[in-house]
Amino acid sequence: MPKKEKKNEKVDEFIRPDGRKYDELRPYKIRAHILKNADGSAEIRLGGNWIIAAVYGPKEHFPKFEISQDRAILNCRYHMNPYSTSERKSPKPSRREIELSKVIRNALTQSVILDDFPEMSIDVFIEVAQAEGSTRVASITAASVALADAGIPMRDMVVGCSAGKYNGHIILDVGEIEDKEGEADLPIAIMPNLRKVVLLQMDGKMTHEEFKKAFDLALKGAMQLYEEQLNALKNILESMSTLGEGEINEKK
Repeated sequence: MPKKEKKNEKVDEFIRPDGRKYDELRPYKIRAHILKNADGSAEIRLGGNWIIAAVYGPKEHFPKFEISQDRAILNCRYHMNPYSTSERKSPKPSRREIELSKVIRNALTQSVILDDFPEMSIDVFIEVAQAEGSTRVASITAASVALADAGIPMRDMVVGCSAGKYNGHIILDVGEIEDKEGEADLPIAIMPNLRKVVLLQMDGKMTHEEFKKAFDLALKGAMQLYEEQLNALKNILESMSTLGEGEINEKK
């Protein structure tokens, strides 16, 4: 009996354009409390992405005719630096930036307890200093840390991650080349402790089985980034504690 030919490439041996395996996140780092003049701030480095989020508020809302008497208004602005991509973009807000501002706002609104601040507003500014794919979910992840850093009461953290389909393979954390040349992109955002999905979008086509695998991969990646969110906030608390101890020792 002739032997069956082995497949040339196994799923777990698939190497992506940047050298990652199919289920591997890009290198990541989150830092909190990085801006002196903001009430809360954070930055995320995810591969070539470099995104900064700043929170101002709660504060009195203007103009007065827009106020809500029973809850705060959460404003969100997502903006890409003109030199954040390989081709210079106009500094004016693009249609995509306006759309993503609304997408991010809707995801964060489900977590922030706005009822605690009637007739007030909370502003979230997101600046993409450098972009390399999956910026919307990275922005949500950074903005959630900035909100927590500002002391805004939240039902849960919000963390985002993407999965997709590239060259016939389901992959985690879609990079720039995979975003441009891939067959599908699946960004999600979740509240991990409440086990609630607050963002689910898809661009492209997948089978039912591919969608399930991609969603499970995105969840796995989100939980890894959630641990990094907690570490970023823990580091701030520890540094504040150290500063407090230093002041007590000086008084002695």
